[in-house]
Amino acid sequence: MRHTLPIAPQFYVTAPQPCPYLEGRMERKLFTALQGENAERLNYSLSQQGFRRSQNVLYRPSCAECSACLSARIDVAAFSANKSQKRTIKRNRHLARRATSPWATEDQYELFRSYLDARHASGGMADMDVFEFAAMVEETPIRSRVVEYTNKDDKSLIAVSLMDVLKDGLSMVYSFYAPDLPRQSLGTYMILDHINIARENGLPYVYLGYWVPGSQKMGYKARFSGLEVYVGGEWRKMTNPETYSAETHPLSTDPIAEQVANLQLPDRVVPSKR
Repeated sequence: MRHTLPIAPQFYVTAPQPCPYLEGRMERKLFTALQGENAERLNYSLSQQGFRRSQNVLYRPSCAECSACLSARIDVAAFSANKSQKRTIKRNRHLARRATSPWATEDQYELFRSYLDARHASGGMADMDVFEFAAMVEETPIRSRVVEYTNKDDKSLIAVSLMDVLKDGLSMVYSFYAPDLPRQSLGTYMILDHINIARENGLPYVYLGYWVPGSQKMGYKARFSGLEVYVGGEWRKMTNPETYSAETHPLSTDPIAEQVANLQLPDRVVPSKR
C-alpha cells in the first residue's frame, strides 16, 4: 500500500536590491530550495507558475509594488521565423551543435568571462570566478544539458547554453556567446536552435526566463512569434507587447503569504511502512 503526501517546501524572500532591468526600482524574489528525490517534480510544477531555476534554487520575482517581470515561453507549434530570424539562421550555418552533460570546461569559462566583460561588466555575475562558474553549470538536481556551438572550420567555441529538460519543454537557464560577433545575433540564434531541438523531441515549449516591458535588454524576447507570458496565474498568448505596462502600483502583487498559499505543489509518493 502506498500513501500520497504533500511536498512542503519552505519559501523565503530576498532582501530588496537594485533592479537589473528597470532603473530606480528595487527587486525582491520569492525562492525555495530545489533538492531531494522530488526535485524534478517540484521544478516542473513551479516552472508552470513562473519560477526559474538557478543551481539548486527556484525563484520568482515578488517585488513590493511592481509586477513588470513576466515569465515567458514560446509555443513551438505557433512559432514561425520572420525574415530577420531566417537570415540569422543562415548566417550561423557554419556552427555545429553539441549537447553534453552539465560539466564545466576551461573553454566555457574563458568564453563566459569574455561575454561578461563585454556585455555585463557591472552586473551581479561580473565577479564570478571559475569555481562559481563550475557550480552554476554542474550543481543541478534535475535533468540538465550544456549545449555548445562551435565553428565547424576551426572548432572554436562560439556560444554556450545551459538548459533544463522539463516534461513539457526546454528551459534556457543561462546563455553566453562570443561578444565580438554582433552580426551573427548569437543570442537570437540559440533561441531559434532550441526551438528546433524542442520540435525534434516533441516538446511543446521553450522557456526563456523573464520578459520585462520597458527594459531594452529584454525587448528581443517579444520578437518571437508564439510567445506566451504568465499573467494572473495563467499562461496567455502575447498579442501586442505595447499593451503591457511597467508602471508601479501598491496593489501590483499579492502579499507573500497569499502568494505561497496559492501555489500548486506536486504530491510525492512515499512507500508505507510494513
